Amino acid sequence: MRSFLLAMALALTAIVSLARADDQPRRPLFYQDPDGKPFYASGPKKTSAGRDYQPIFDGAAQQPVTPVAATSPAPAKPPGSNHRILYYRNPMGLPDTSPKPKNDSMGMAYIPVYADERSQEDPPGTVRMTPGRLQTLGVRTEAAEMRPPASRTIRAIGTLQFDERRLATVTTRVPGWIEHLAVAANGDPVRRGQMLAEIYSPDMVASEEEYLIAARMGGAIARASLQRLRALDIPDDEIARLRRSSRSTRRIPVVAQADGVVIDKPVQEGMRVDAGEALYRTADLSSLWLIAQVQEQDLGAIVPGQVARATFIAFPGRGFEGRVEFVYPSLSADTRTVRVRIVLPNRDGNLRAAMFANVQIEAAPAGAPVVTVPDSAVLDSGTRQVVLVVAGGGRFQPRTVSLGIHGDGWVQVTDGVKPGERVVVGANFLIDAESNLRTALQGFGSVDTPQAGQSGAKP
Repeated sequence: MRSFLLAMALALTAIVSLARADDQPRRPLFYQDPDGKPFYASGPKKTSAGRDYQPIFDGAAQQPVTPVAATSPAPAKPPGSNHRILYYRNPMGLPDTSPKPKNDSMGMAYIPVYADERSQEDPPGTVRMTPGRLQTLGVRTEAAEMRPPASRTIRAIGTLQFDERRLATVTTRVPGWIEHLAVAANGDPVRRGQMLAEIYSPDMVASEEEYLIAARMGGAIARASLQRLRALDIPDDEIARLRRSSRSTRRIPVVAQADGVVIDKPVQEGMRVDAGEALYRTADLSSLWLIAQVQEQDLGAIVPGQVARATFIAFPGRGFEGRVEFVYPSLSADTRTVRVRIVLPNRDGNLRAAMFANVQIEAAPAGAPVVTVPDSAVLDSGTRQVVLVVAGGGRFQPRTVSLGIHGDGWVQVTDGVKPGERVVVGANFLIDAESNLRTALQGFGSVDTPQAGQSGAKP
């Protein structure tokens, strides 16, 4: 009985409170732009056109003013659709959600998000733009195309060195003393057969005297003596002179074995030399070897016969062209590079051994056509490559792609884009900035987004 009386008293108190509230005038919570724009005021206000802001009362706060341009009725949900409320989102588009109905600080009701509507939303980061804004930003698009594999330019650094096949060493086959140097300085040019030095060798003089005696006797002895002179590397001119004059000579000439320049001369006049000792080293500079250090990841694109171009600090604005001749079989463990030998013509003799060069090797394309997009379409953060794909209706979707080889202003896309899809190639940085902002806001909102059937979250 006591509980019944207490309940009646509470009910009467509530009725009296409501009656008093009805007797008092209602006060607006705030005022909103009459066209539904996101402009608000705490008191009466007029627009620039002279229209009054609309008052929003406590009861009306549950239904915010709808913009005039969006007053058309929403299409009816088809029977059997998943028209279930997942959560409520902030009416101002802020990253704030609620599992149950609530009002924001201005008294505006949160908007329900239904399951069937959620499934039709664009992927995170999708940007929508009006035609006017697209024109203002200067947005340009191009279609992904199937193209033959692009030619690839491999860049490396290299060093010039002598062509090992064009080196020659001048020696003597008899011991003796150098009595005269006809070529006495490094760098001097020489020609094949040119006399470089004269040597006095007692053994050589004895061999010539022996030949003169054998030549008078004739027969096999004369032939054997002649072969000995040739085995001692006596020039044919000296042998012919010996036959004509029938007199031995004190000095034996040493001649150049090939055209070139002297790159090493370890001897001087008056020195004693042994048989086989090097007197001169010469090099033919008509072509040189350019040894390029190619990175390990580019090794698979290098094959002999490819065109290589080199530039040198000593000759600005001038390029030298050669061809890849050989790829060395070992890799440097320290630099992870492999040596590539390029034969470089040196017809005018301007190039010098040990000069540094910047090298570009043209790797020819090979294989079936591949999907490509312009270089300018790719936004590269260093860890992720993204293109903006045109989704229609003024929408642009960011899409992560995997890239292949680059060349000729195009880049191969191995995954992420199909032929014919249009990608943004101009103003994509501006669109990407807005896309990243939208993704961040959606990410914040997803933290508080309740799952289906979840309850008890605080508003």
